[in-house]
Amino acid sequence: MSNSASEEHDHGDGVEELGELREPPYQNPSAPPHESFDVSTTVDPSYVISLIRRLLPSDVNGLVREEPAAEGVIEDATNLPENGGEAEAMESSENHDKLEGRELSNGYKDEGGTVGERTWEECGCILWDLAASEDHAQFMVQNLILEVLLASLAVSPSSRITEISLGIIGNLACHETARKCIASVNGMVGAIVEQLLIDDVPCLCEACRVLSLCLQGGEGIIWAEALQPEHILSRILWIAENALNPQLIERSVGLLMAILESQQEVATILVPPLLKLGLSSLLIKLLAFEMTKLKEDRTPERYSVLDLILRTIEELSTMDNCSEEICENKELLQLARELIDLPDKFEVASSCVTAAVLIANILTDATHFTSDLSQDLNFLKGLFDVFPFASEDTEAQTAIWSIISRILTVLQEREMTPAILNFLVSILASKLDLIEDELLAHPSDHEEQRFLCTSFPITLFPLLTWQMKRTFDILTYWKSSDDSIKNTSFAEGCCIKEEDVDKLLDLCRKASRFTTSL
Repeated sequence: MSNSASEEHDHGDGVEELGELREPPYQNPSAPPHESFDVSTTVDPSYVISLIRRLLPSDVNGLVREEPAAEGVIEDATNLPENGGEAEAMESSENHDKLEGRELSNGYKDEGGTVGERTWEECGCILWDLAASEDHAQFMVQNLILEVLLASLAVSPSSRITEISLGIIGNLACHETARKCIASVNGMVGAIVEQLLIDDVPCLCEACRVLSLCLQGGEGIIWAEALQPEHILSRILWIAENALNPQLIERSVGLLMAILESQQEVATILVPPLLKLGLSSLLIKLLAFEMTKLKEDRTPERYSVLDLILRTIEELSTMDNCSEEICENKELLQLARELIDLPDKFEVASSCVTAAVLIANILTDATHFTSDLSQDLNFLKGLFDVFPFASEDTEAQTAIWSIISRILTVLQEREMTPAILNFLVSILASKLDLIEDELLAHPSDHEEQRFLCTSFPITLFPLLTWQMKRTFDILTYWKSSDDSIKNTSFAEGCCIKEEDVDKLLDLCRKASRFTTSL
């Protein structure tokens, strides 16, 4: 790969932002009643067929595809469709610049003769929208839309036509039946994989999206075999590293995520060679860059990119053949810590939760890092602050409490300076309501056995028991300390409410009695 992630992004100061999407201004005309079809669509089927026919090249051999541009940093692009795994809507062709009057001569004809790219684009965009509906998608496949699009990809004289063709296929791939048909069309899989070799941002976005969707289906093994050649896998990593456009970064990393999350047979084919080509180091490099961007200027369009990179690394950290490489990486741990330490987490709450899960995975294999983390009580405070964002995620809750339990285990209250002890007690006491709300239900007067939340997962009971025991020990030691220790100043703006300390101690006693009786 020619450039590092940080180097290529240094050239992106002048790139344009993604444009706003608008609905097509035109209306779909209805076919005559005698030409109607008995299918469950909201658009006249004969009209859909006429649109498909307008996309068909009449002379496949009469056109020559443009050669891809020289390999280099992929530039930014405007007016890309919104990202997502679901079917996406396509904006009107009026939102795109025309290609300087160039027409599709000798290739795309209708009854009146040749039509320009603009007409093809309008028809293609309507079909792109219609393909979001499963009924429309099924009807389009039955009427050979895939064969028509394959022919268009083979002879397309412009990147815009390639983008629309891939966009339609992407929406079709959102539906299981249509997705199976895509893989069964002779030559289609290879034609789509080939689109990764061009240097056009919208086309690459759509190609990555199609591949991500198709890898998740039952035909994933077919796509994995097509992606297996080293130059294809290297190209995917190169795109992710050199892209300037946030959406292209997200789509390319999304493709890597789809590979990691795919069925075992697919992962077995693609993950080992990707690791040899530097997948782990690339993801950490991308995370480092996004963290730099986040600290410099919070741009909402980059939040989803940051979160996807973190989730991809977290997925990688759970895989046996690469967990050690991830878990022993100090830079990665530091980057995840920086997210937890952010004072304002709301805008990147999902990323903070993922970072906590990632840290928990790291500490499972690299327990020696716990000592380093315990030296930073602001990190402990940050973990408590992340907890409300994971209130509906049991896995994340378990991860956060496991980190807190590890840190409290390492901390020895009798060896702390008065300032550090006071800071620790202030953190624990200030989280009284959180601990009570998230872990413990309010018991009735005569039902102590309902003291714990009935929904609290049984796998967390050992963590709960140890967490509350260590909290009790720390608070008890502080309560028995001299006033000179309690009055020692510590972190600016922090204070200890002894009333909260007493309430938390009582909470710990009740939790201890309950968990002991289990």
